[in-house]
Amino acid sequence: MTTAAVPDGQRGDEDDRGGLRTALGGLTTRGRSFLAAGVAAAACAYVLGQADLLRVGLLLATLPLICVLVLHRTRYRVAASRRLTPQRVEAGSEARVQLRMENVSKLPTGLLMLQDHVPYMLGPRPRFVLDRVEAGGRREVSYRVRSDLRGRFPLGPLQLRLNDPFGMCELTRSFSAYDTLTVVPRTEALPAVKLFGEASGHGDGQQRSLALAGDDDIIPRAYRHGDDLRRVHWRSTARYGELMVRREEQPQRARCTVLLDTRRVAYQGSGPDSAFEWAVSGAASSLIHMLERGYAVRLVTDTGSAVPGEGAEGFAGSAQDSAESAGLMLDTLAVVDHSEGGSLSRASDVLRGGGEGLLIAFIGDLDEEQTALTARMRGRAGAAVAFVLDSGSWLTGGSVAGSVEKRVRQLREAGWTALAVPPGARLADLWQQAAGARAESAADTYGGWS
Repeated sequence: MTTAAVPDGQRGDEDDRGGLRTALGGLTTRGRSFLAAGVAAAACAYVLGQADLLRVGLLLATLPLICVLVLHRTRYRVAASRRLTPQRVEAGSEARVQLRMENVSKLPTGLLMLQDHVPYMLGPRPRFVLDRVEAGGRREVSYRVRSDLRGRFPLGPLQLRLNDPFGMCELTRSFSAYDTLTVVPRTEALPAVKLFGEASGHGDGQQRSLALAGDDDIIPRAYRHGDDLRRVHWRSTARYGELMVRREEQPQRARCTVLLDTRRVAYQGSGPDSAFEWAVSGAASSLIHMLERGYAVRLVTDTGSAVPGEGAEGFAGSAQDSAESAGLMLDTLAVVDHSEGGSLSRASDVLRGGGEGLLIAFIGDLDEEQTALTARMRGRAGAAVAFVLDSGSWLTGGSVAGSVEKRVRQLREAGWTALAVPPGARLADLWQQAAGARAESAADTYGGWS
C-alpha cells in the first residue's frame, strides 16, 4: 500500500507565480469563453462609448479570473492511499486496486475527480468523481485491472482534479506514489506422475549425505538442547572448548533444472498464443510443480543466467526458501524476453557442472549444430526431458514439420525423452506422455522421481 498527500498551497513568491501560471493554464473552455467574451465586450464598449456594455464585459472577464485565484489559493490537504491485491497475478487474472481519499484539512472540499494512470494493457484509465468531502472525511473507491500479457506494470501516479463551482477552472495535482503489478505467466497443474531418472532426493531415489565417514573426516557442530549425549564427539569438544556433537545423516534434496530457450531466431510469431509464450508458461508450470514435489529447482536460460542463483550451483537453498524462490523465478519469467544470441552454448556451460538431477528443457527451433549441442547436455544430467516447439506450425496452425521430428529423434538417440509440441497442446498431456516414454526405458535409467 502506498500513501501520498497533495500540498495545501505554494510557498515563496517564485513558486506562487508559477502556481498561478499553472492555474491560469487550467482554464476550461467555459472559462476561456467567458474571458474572451469579456474582453470583446470591453473593446466594443470602448469603441461605441457604452458604459453599461463595459460593465458587462468586466463582469464576464473577472469571473473566470476570480475562480482561478480562489482555486489557486485553496488551502485544504488531501491524503491518498492505494492498495493493490494481489501484487502478483497470473496472466488473464484480475487484481483489485482500492483507493482511499482523506481530507486532512479543516475545510470541506469541492467536487473532486480522481484519475489513476494505468498502462493501456491493463484497460482504460479509471476515473471517479467524488462529491464534497467534509473535513476529516474519507472516501473509498476501487477498480480492477487485468492483463493477458505478462510483464511488470506501474500503477500511478494518482491525479486529483479540482474544479471551481462555476466550472471555469480545472487544476490537476498529482501524487508521487505508485505501485507495481507483476503479471506472471499462466501455470498449469501437472499430474503427479513418476518420471524416472532422479539421482538423489525425496522418494525412491533419495540419498543421504554421510557427515561421519571416519574419525578423521568428522564435521561436528555445536551441541544443541535436546541432542543425544551419545553423539558427543569428545575430541572436537576438547579442541574447540565447547560441547560438540556428530552430525546426523542429512537427506539431500533432489535437484531439477528447467532450461528455457529464449533465442529470437528459435521462435516465430508473438502474442499470448505464440510458441514462445507457451514455452515460458511451460517453464513456469514445471518450476512450480517440481517445487511442490520437494525439489531444489533452478531456472536457466540460453543466455547462461541462473535463478534463484543462491545455494549450491544456483539452486534454491532449502525447502523453507521454496516460496521465495518460486516468486523470484516467476518474477523473472514475467519479464523474460527474446535473447539476440543464436546458440545454446552458454546454457551448456552452466549445465556442465551438474552431473546429477533432472533436466527439463523447453526448446524452440533447432538446426543441426544446436541439436548436437543439446544432445550433449544429456550426458551431464541424471535424466533429461525436452519439449521441442515448431514455431512455424504454431504460426500457421498446421502439423509439426518433418524436420522437427528428425531433431526429436536425434535427441532421443542421445538419451533424451524428447517430445514435439504441436500447436495448442496441453503441457499436462505431454507431461503424462513423457512419463510413459520414460517408463518404457526404465531399464536404462536409475532411481525414480515423481
